[in-house]
This record gives sequence, structure tokens and C-alpha cells, in this order.
Amino acid sequence: MTDYKNSLNLPSTDFPMKANLAQREPDMLKRWDEMGLYARMQEIGKGRQRFVLMDGPPYANGDIHIGHAVNKVLKDMVVKSQRLNGFDAPYVPGWDCHGLPIELMVEKKIGKVGQKVDAAGFRKACREYAAKQVDRQRADFLRLGVIGDWDKPYLTMNPHFEAAQVRALAQIVERGHVQPGFKPVHWCLDCGSSLAEAEVEYQDKSSLAIDVRFAVLDDSALPASLQAGKGELNVVIWTTTPWTLPANRGVAVHNELDYALVQAGDERLILAVELVDSVMQRVGIEDYQVLATTKGEALVGLSVQHPFYDRQVPLLHGDHVSLEAGTGLVHIAPAHGQEDYQVGLANDLPMDNPVGGNGVYLPDTELFAGEFVWKANKLVVEVLKEKGRLLALADLLHSYPHCWRHKTPLIFRATPQWFIAMDKAGLRDKAIEEIKQVAWTPAWGENRIREMVAGRPDWCISRQRSWGVPIAVFVDKQTQQMHPDTPRLMREVAERIEANGLEAWFDLDPADLLGDEAADYDKVTDILDVWFDSGVVHACVQGAHESVRTEGPADLYLEGSDQHR
Repeated sequence: MTDYKNSLNLPSTDFPMKANLAQREPDMLKRWDEMGLYARMQEIGKGRQRFVLMDGPPYANGDIHIGHAVNKVLKDMVVKSQRLNGFDAPYVPGWDCHGLPIELMVEKKIGKVGQKVDAAGFRKACREYAAKQVDRQRADFLRLGVIGDWDKPYLTMNPHFEAAQVRALAQIVERGHVQPGFKPVHWCLDCGSSLAEAEVEYQDKSSLAIDVRFAVLDDSALPASLQAGKGELNVVIWTTTPWTLPANRGVAVHNELDYALVQAGDERLILAVELVDSVMQRVGIEDYQVLATTKGEALVGLSVQHPFYDRQVPLLHGDHVSLEAGTGLVHIAPAHGQEDYQVGLANDLPMDNPVGGNGVYLPDTELFAGEFVWKANKLVVEVLKEKGRLLALADLLHSYPHCWRHKTPLIFRATPQWFIAMDKAGLRDKAIEEIKQVAWTPAWGENRIREMVAGRPDWCISRQRSWGVPIAVFVDKQTQQMHPDTPRLMREVAERIEANGLEAWFDLDPADLLGDEAADYDKVTDILDVWFDSGVVHACVQGAHESVRTEGPADLYLEGSDQHR
């Protein structure tokens, strides 16, 4: 038998037979740390052309997962390859440290602000919690072998970053993009705060879907052809949010849609022509006849009676009215929906918001004072039955916005908030133009971000919470408009925050900056949406870290596709 082993010409090495990586990797990482490998590579790269990868910050909460690992390893591969290509390629890792997830974890331990702890103490506890999370995650990232400036990462909760963020907001104010507004926003009843679109996810929810009669007050105002038939004349709306009916201020039709006058038993109903049969089937009416038809524009201006309040509301045109579901007529509550708000704004409708931040109707809300909105759905239905206004009732399983943290249903609720106005001072057009200047990989990323920017409403940047960077502005007590010298004042506040932390704003006596004017102004207590923090990383980090400072933007952001938002 041939001894093939001794016939092979193999080199003689000291390599062990087993890789034994679980034991050897920690020793390798320890040796890199002891020799100061990252610092040595940066020293060698001095004077070379710089390549900057800007690290989009992971959130400082919980252990790292596979998404973190993929993200950091890919970035490490890019940076190392660029060094081999002859570039000075620094890597400054960072963490996103403000925001509601950290607040919620701290609340579980020490309670909510105003209960067992004041706001300053709460922020201190949040800062300490975030710091511990950073240390845990940093240890795991180091274990992955990712080489970077781990001794001097950027943290969005560092005073210099918080100050830079206030300066960034001052720039946006200076360019005319920031404005206060009383608009409906996604509101989480558990968070007690508004949410950004990025914090909203959609899940199936069972809702009460109702068809409701609004009585036409004077059918003589209709075209002659629509005065045919007999019995009470009603327009019919369909909604899956009965609790919003107390805030109803109008009914929308679409000018270009066809509407029918339907004799349905002893009453007459106005519905979209294409939906007549489906509505009649849904409400259980078999004996019906279409008497006449007209365009929606002929109905605009008609007055109808609110189904349970002593209030007349107008029929109006609404661009959002469609034939996808319902009746072709939509009830308008300007305080409880984005499209409703736009219709209300265009027609000077009152902006009634009868619901408090806890989801309970305010004390002066007729019939429903003190009731929680979800329980009020059934109460509204009962009132509609008593008034003879309910035409049909059914349970509907549909996709509905939920809070991404609590997994609970949201409501739309108008509150005073701060917005970056997308169509003021040409911001939307400028953003879309800049998107074209970026190289996107894969290419479909460009279409995705462009469509998101083109279609997004104004960005609500305010939160009614404690742990975050303040919207450091003063507003006139009468007009609620910003102080005319706001950008300069914000930069002064930024200097104080950089020196003394966030409490420099929260403890600030307005008279320190405004002097005699202080009596006319209120200090805003809202904080910035945490997505604003990560959205200004390029400005805040490149301005503070010498190793990644560049004349223009960073060369690369490498993030998961969910970060488009």
C-alpha cells in the first residue's frame, strides 16, 4: 500500500491544526488594542486624500442583534478596503442616545416625571442608562473585530453634539422652514406624545364601521332634478372612527364624481352612483330606485344637520374623496385627520379637538365628556340609534396605524406642534434636487427616497417628553410666533448647552436672554423628535471630530433600507 502522506511536498509551518477562533480571537483583539492599531493606521494615513464613512448611529438600548452585526461588519470592510486603496479612512462610531425607548425603560425603574422624580433627575437617569447601554454595545462591536475610534465615539447626548444640534435647528429656522402649527398628528395614548411617520406601523384592527345619515336642511337648494321622490332627504357617510363624529364640521364630496338621488323605502338618500348597489346591500335595503343623478359640484354648498348636535355643517369638495369604499361622501373632522385638516383649512372650518392627550373627551364635550375614545365608539353608536341617524353597523377588520413601541392603536389629534414645512421656502423642491446629486446603491433607493420626500406632509419635529434636545425658542404669548431674533438667541443657548448641558436651557430664566421682553414670551418646553438627532449627524459630527472633518458632505452612508425614513 502506497504511503501518500510521505510523498506529498508540504511546507513546514507553525500553524495549529485547529483554528480555535473562540479562544484565539480575543487574544488577537487584545493585541490590536495594546498596540493601538487604529491610532497607528490613522498616523500612517495622515496627508492622504480622505474618505469619510459617516456612521449612522444605532440606538443605545438593548444588546446588539444580527442587523447591528451586518451593519458594522459591512462598514468595517468598506473602511479597511479604502485604507488599502491609499485613502485616509477614519471610522468614528456613534450612538443615538435620546428618545422615548430609553424614557420608557427609565420610567419602569424610577417612575414618570412629576411622580417620584423631577424632570432634571429623570434626564440624569436617562443619561446614565444610555451610557450603560453604549458600554454594553461597544464591547460587542469590539468583539466583532471592527476597528475604529472606540475610545472617542460620538454620542448624541454629549453636550457638544446637543449644542451642535441646536445650531443646526437655528440654521433651519433662519432659512424659514420651521413653523408652529395646530395640526392633526399621529398621537400615541400610551406615549402621551405625537409620533413621526417613522414611528408608525400598520397592523390589522377590528373597528366599528357605520353608515350615518346627515339630514339635508333645505332640498329646495338642490337642482330641480334632485327634488324628486318623497320622505326625508339624507346624505350618507361611512366611517370606521365613530369617536370622531363629535368633531365633525362638514361632509366632503368630489366635484367630478357622479352622485345619485335614491328612493330607499320611505326616505331619500344621496350616494355616489357607482356605490349605490353596494351600499344598499350593506344597509339591507332591497326596495330602492335611482331617481336622478348629478355631479358632486352641484351638491357643494348645501347645508346638512349634524347627526346629534345642534349644528349645521356644509357639503364641500374634497380631493381625497374616492369610490374605493364607503358611500362617496366623507365626514370631515379637521382635528382628526390629515385630509380632513386640508379640507378644513381650505374652507375655514373650525378646528375642534374635543379629545385630551390621555384619549379622554374634554369636560365640555356634550354627551361624551370624560369618556375614553375607544369606549366612546359604542356610545356614539347608541346616540345615533336614539336619534334615528344610524343606517348600518358592522365590524370591519382593516389595516390601522399603531405605535411601533407599544403596538397599540393611534389616534389622529390636532395639537400645537412644531413642523418643518416642506413647501415653505422651496424645501421640498430643493430636497428632491439634492437627491439627484447622490449616488444610490441599489439604484431603486433613489426612487424610494424621492417618492417619500415628494409625498410627505410637513414633518412634525416636536415631542411632549423630557429626554431629548430642546426646541430652544421663545414664542410670543399672544401670537405664538417665534421671537424675531430667534436664530441668534438659539446660538447663545447652544453655547450654554455646550458648557453646562441640557439643563442650561431647562433651567434658563428667559430674562437672562430677553431682558425686559421676557414678560411677553414663553419658553418652549417641547423636545426634538429623536429622528432629528440622527438626521443631523453629518453636521454635528463633522464639525466636532477632526478626523472626519471635511469641506463637503461625507463620502458614504451605509445603512439598512429602513433608514430612508
